[in-house]
Amino acid sequence: MVDVQLVDLARTALEQSPHLARKQLRLEARKGRIILRGTVASYYQKQMAQETLRKVDGVEEIENHLQVHWS
Repeated sequence: MVDVQLVDLARTALEQSPHLARKQLRLEARKGRIILRGTVASYYQKQMAQETLRKVDGVEEIENHLQVHWS
């Protein structure tokens, strides 16, 4: 799978998650590895982002660099 396609699949999965809707998350893909960056409001959202990506076909590894910012 091409990296661009993997990013598109991952972005769609995150956008469909009720826990992560409307979050501005940045994604990169390199040979099955997804790198996730951005800010979320809780550790729960950070974990849910990772679990959501784990279910995407083609994702072999996840680097979760999300920052939790309590507002």
